[in-house]
Amino acid sequence: MSISIELKDLTTGYKVKGGEKIIAKALNATLNSGEMTCLLGPNGAGKSTLLRTLAAFQPALDGRVEVMGQDTQNYKSKELARLVSVVLTDNSDIKNMTAEEVVSMGRSPYTDFWGKLTEKDKTIVAKCLGWVGIEELASRKMQTLSDGERQKVMIAKAIAQETPIILLDEPTAYLDYPSKVSMMLLLHRLAKALKKTIFMSTHDLEHALQVADQVWLLDREMGLTTGLPEDLSLDGSIERYFNKKGMIFDCESCTFSIEYETARDIIVEGNPDTLEYRLCSKALTRNGMRPVASAEGSNATNDVTIKIPGDGTYRMLEKGKESIKVDKIAHLVHMIVPAITKHQISAIREAADMTPYE
Repeated sequence: MSISIELKDLTTGYKVKGGEKIIAKALNATLNSGEMTCLLGPNGAGKSTLLRTLAAFQPALDGRVEVMGQDTQNYKSKELARLVSVVLTDNSDIKNMTAEEVVSMGRSPYTDFWGKLTEKDKTIVAKCLGWVGIEELASRKMQTLSDGERQKVMIAKAIAQETPIILLDEPTAYLDYPSKVSMMLLLHRLAKALKKTIFMSTHDLEHALQVADQVWLLDREMGLTTGLPEDLSLDGSIERYFNKKGMIFDCESCTFSIEYETARDIIVEGNPDTLEYRLCSKALTRNGMRPVASAEGSNATNDVTIKIPGDGTYRMLEKGKESIKVDKIAHLVHMIVPAITKHQISAIREAADMTPYE
């Protein structure tokens, strides 16, 4: 493993009339070959600006970015094109070209003056189309593709460029959920199998924490923090950077969950380790009820109890007598919510800080 990109006291931003607009400053970090690194942070943190600075699309305001030990400003364009390929989110301007032709553009640093592809170039293009899973789109014009399909074409183009470093700005932004997962896994495999440096900004927080080798956390106030997702979980960095009301971070699994406001407690009997119990509890919580094991130490009453016996049914007992028995959580929720929360509507609204329309 070797360092491919190094930030040295980097300041990012823009030249503006009468001075400079600083986005982030005093950034020091490294990117390594054979690793996929994800850049995470809230909107406005400067992720896209940092990525453009690393790609030498805009100059640093101070400090430097070194690629393979040399300042990016010292490279000629064609030299840098053989080292760094870039995928930006906006690719809407490409029209009247087929997907295959766009991917073939990735071979331009290696072709002659006329851009003629060799058999080797054509093989690489075909392989990259296949890797990204869009070989059936090869003959389609770019304007006929969906946003997600166009994004896959641009990623295939970057791979076809055969650079040791690939920089991507929100590469999964337009992809559906399965495609997001497969794309993240593909990029991770590329880093490992081909010893590439993959660096991507993303808002797919949970995917990044599960797949990335390294994570960069960027915030306008807290600056830049880097490390393994697991280390950043243990030291509290991830929770600190993304600490928002309504979110709960599980350090062990590196995942976030939603914290619902509940208006009352309700007794739920059954085996807490079963899937039926956990999913039923989740549905109740979403509807303003916090499941508890007993009335002791809570605001639950013994007049209403939910029973999950583990036989595929869900039951409601009122003062010890069974009044509802259904085989779907949806049926239970539809019947129980009106039955026991109508007197709690005002409390639910208050908990959610909401009032009805006048």
